[in-house]
Amino acid sequence: MVTRLLYLTRHAEQDLSEPSGPDAGEPDTGLSERGRRQAILLGERLGARRFAAVHHGPLRRAAQTAELVAKSLPDVPVYETELAGDHLPHDTDPAGLPPAYAEFLTQFSAAERVDGPRVTADAVRRFAGPVAEGPAGGEPVRELVVTHSFLIAWLVRHALDAPEWRWLGLNSHNAGLTVIRYSAAGPPNLIALNDVAHLPPELRGTGLPPDYLM
Repeated sequence: MVTRLLYLTRHAEQDLSEPSGPDAGEPDTGLSERGRRQAILLGERLGARRFAAVHHGPLRRAAQTAELVAKSLPDVPVYETELAGDHLPHDTDPAGLPPAYAEFLTQFSAAERVDGPRVTADAVRRFAGPVAEGPAGGEPVRELVVTHSFLIAWLVRHALDAPEWRWLGLNSHNAGLTVIRYSAAGPPNLIALNDVAHLPPELRGTGLPPDYLM
């Protein structure tokens, strides 16, 4: 088995200036100008590494982030996949949770509580482990997944073997990097979490809760 280095990033900042109807929910809009800058800088950060593939979810903000990042990764294939979409990762029982978490969970429908965990389990099977074959010389296989905060939180929780409810409260920066190493030698290794060294201060902290302080 060959070591996998899984690079996870939340899509860059979404453009929420486009109007939407009262029943439209969160609009499927692309990136803001600030988000485009975030994505370009992320690509420049990753450009020195050799990647096997870039995967992204189907929503426009994820697709546009992947497109901009991939400009710095020549000859790397880019794939759209439902596995990197914006899904509820686990049908978490709100009983006994802090009130804010319990209230948050009430917004999800019965269908979302079934479909989201199913897709997330498929994502874990696809990405969360070593790979059968890799490049010559023992170099690890690097894959980038441009996704959403929920999946990153779930994969971090999974890597640490934390309680299933503990994906709640794990928030990702727009265009921040989380890196997990999977090898046959031992349990997953969380190498980086919410790394934003590639972003200047004015581009950091977007996508986080409003009471977050840098």
